[in-house]
Parts: sequence; structure tokens; C-alpha cells
Amino acid sequence: MTQISPPSGSTGRRRSPSAESEDLRHRLTAVISGSLANVITRYGFYVYPVFSIHLANAFFPAGDARLLDVAGIFALGFLMRPVGGWLLGNYADRRGRSKALIMSVMLMCLGCLIIAICPTYAQIGELAPTGLLVAALLQSASLGGSVGSSSAYLSEIASSNLRGFYSSFYSVTVILGLLLATVTLLVLEHVLLTPAQLQEWGWRIPFLIGAALAASGFALRRGMKETVDSKTGPAKRGDHSPMRDLMKHKREAALAAGLTIGGALAFYAFTVYMQQALVVTVGFSPVRATLISCVALLIFMLLQPLFALVSDTTARRPVLLWFGVLGALFTVPIMTALQQTRDEWTAFLLIVAALVIVSGYASINVVVKSELFPAGVRALGTGLPSSLTVAVFGGTADYVAFSFKNFGHERWFAWYVTACILVSLPVYIFMRETRFSSHFDA
Repeated sequence: MTQISPPSGSTGRRRSPSAESEDLRHRLTAVISGSLANVITRYGFYVYPVFSIHLANAFFPAGDARLLDVAGIFALGFLMRPVGGWLLGNYADRRGRSKALIMSVMLMCLGCLIIAICPTYAQIGELAPTGLLVAALLQSASLGGSVGSSSAYLSEIASSNLRGFYSSFYSVTVILGLLLATVTLLVLEHVLLTPAQLQEWGWRIPFLIGAALAASGFALRRGMKETVDSKTGPAKRGDHSPMRDLMKHKREAALAAGLTIGGALAFYAFTVYMQQALVVTVGFSPVRATLISCVALLIFMLLQPLFALVSDTTARRPVLLWFGVLGALFTVPIMTALQQTRDEWTAFLLIVAALVIVSGYASINVVVKSELFPAGVRALGTGLPSSLTVAVFGGTADYVAFSFKNFGHERWFAWYVTACILVSLPVYIFMRETRFSSHFDA
């Protein structure tokens, strides 16, 4: 399989302008293909929480606990995320990043198909949530596998001086997948369907779209140039065991998990959960809440390359510290103000302010984790610790928030997010600067 050439200068000799131009073309093609694969995976994953209110009505009996139940299944699904990170991370380090990425796309779309055709509570009663749980488990396994593969892939195709910028497109695709899922909801509920149609059968449409995108995975495969040769590169031969080799990098794995705790929870709190909170807590209509979320997510997405470029021209740790310090100081004030406001512009500006802070983590966490590990364990090293951490903190964000709400202490969620950011803050303070000391330079 064709591989991306090393960056200019890494071989000790200059290449011709035509060779540089061809190399840049290959890199851009690979970035686009790899990014689209991640968009498909993320879209399929995020339609579940975005449509959670409709899923709650379809798969659970009437009652105040329905949102908590659907959030609980979403959280349970995250139990499979570390499994996917382990299985597909191993595969990516042994056989190649692009192959593992396409496998994750197929697995995600299978989960979407199950939800799209699953009978509702009105049709089969208490068995209905079972199909939802099976799909959630498959989707989380897919996402766990895509994290390491996509992170390694985008960081490895980058030139050394723009590694943060290239890697930030992982976060761009994460946000774009969520944005597309949110736009789908906006179009269905505001343009194409009546509320009754959306609740009766229209909620199946986004999952059918996610399943249909599977066919594009085969086309994407042609544009994805492998970054690690399974025959001659660091991840090679049958005697290579990524899991065994990862045990030699326990400190780096702990750092990857530590820097993820606060960032993952803050990301889910101000993106996935916030759209639901605007409806059930603030009292906005679903259409208004979705529109606010869409515009805020668009701004959030555009911020990622900008923050990453800052890390490429300065260093990684100051950008992480931007998130850690400001997140610890302002999460409670922002969430408290959001719960009390009834003004749409105020809510929008508060969410954007929170997302500007979270960008310090979201934009560069992928490149930082990738720089911690050598190529032979990079996909597993970035994927497994992150998946374990996100399963515990990010995946349970909705469930914890709605649990606090049901207990009458909704404001506690803001303090919970702040506490997790404070857990990560010492990691940002004391970890080494990976931009100047990474395994890419070894």
C-alpha cells in the first residue's frame, strides 16, 4: 500500500518542488479521507444523544424517568468503548490505521441500522430497550476503536511543524459529526415533519442515514494512504504485541488518561448535554434549543484549527492550561447563569464562552496523546486509556446530570465538572512539553 512520504528535511536532503507538491496533495487527500471516515462514525454515534428525547418517548413508558433511562443506556454502551479501543487499537498497530478506521465505520453503521429498525415500547413492551442497548454497545465499541486509529493516522500524516494543525481535524470531525446530527434534528422537526410525525416514525430517519453511509466507507478506503507499513514499519511481524509493548509505557498511558478526565467531561457537558438542558431546564422550545446548539457548534468547530496553530507556534501545555485554569474558574458561573437565564442570546453567548474554554483541550488532546507514544503502540496507547476515561466520565455525563436533576440538586453537576477539571489540571502543569520532546522525533 502507498505510504505518505516523510516530511521534508527528515531524510537529510531537499526534495524537488514537484515532489513537495505531490506529497502535499497526498497528505491533503489522506486528511480528507480520514476525516470523512471519522465524521461518519461520529454522526452515527451522536444521533443517539441528539435524538434522546424522542428515543425516550419511543422506547420507554411514560414518566419522568424516561430521559434518565435513555441516558443510562447511553452510559452503559460506553462499557464497550475500552473493548473497541483495545481490539481495533491492536489491529491498527499491527495491520494499519486506515483498515481499522474503516472497520469502525462499518461497526457504527450496524449499530445505527439496529436502532432504525428496532420495535418500540408500544410494539413489544419492555423488550424494546434491549435493542437500544445492543446498538449502543456496538456504537461505543466502534467509537473506542476509531479514537486511537484516527488520532494516530492524522498525527502521522502531518508535517512536523503543523502536527497540531493536522491533528486538530480529529476534533473538527468530532464536532462536525455532532453538528450534522443536530442539523438533521433541526431540519426534521422544523422543516420536513410535524412533531407527531417526528415522534411516531421520523426519529428513525437519522439512524437510517447513518447506516446508509456505510457504503461510502469502501470509497474512502481508496483515498487513505497508510502511515505505518505493517511489513516494514515499527508495527510489524507476528512477534509484535502492541498490548505487551504498551506496558512499557505505563506513565504515558496514565498521562493520557489524566489529561482526558476533565476535558472529556467538559466536552460532553457543553455539547451533548447542553442541548437537552436548554429544553428540560431552561425551558426553550426544541427548535430554539437545536438552533442555538447548531450555531454554537459551528463556532466551536472553526476554533479547533486556530487553537492548534497556537500550539504549533508556541507549545502544547499553555493551550491545555488555558482550558484547565479557565475551566476550573468559570464552569460553575457559566452553568449557573445558563440555568437561570430565559434569554436565548444570553444562553447562546454563555455556551460559546464555555466552548472557547473547552477548545484548549479539544483542539490538541489528540496530538498530545499521539506524541506520548511510539508508532508501534500509538493507536492502542492513544485509544485505550482515552476510551477507559471517557467511558467513566464523558459517557456518564448525561446520566449524572439528570440524576442530580431528579434529586433536586441540578447545580451539583457544575461542581462535578469543575472537580474533574481540577483533577486534570496538575497533569497539564507538570507533564513534559510534548511538542519539543515526542516519539515522532525519536
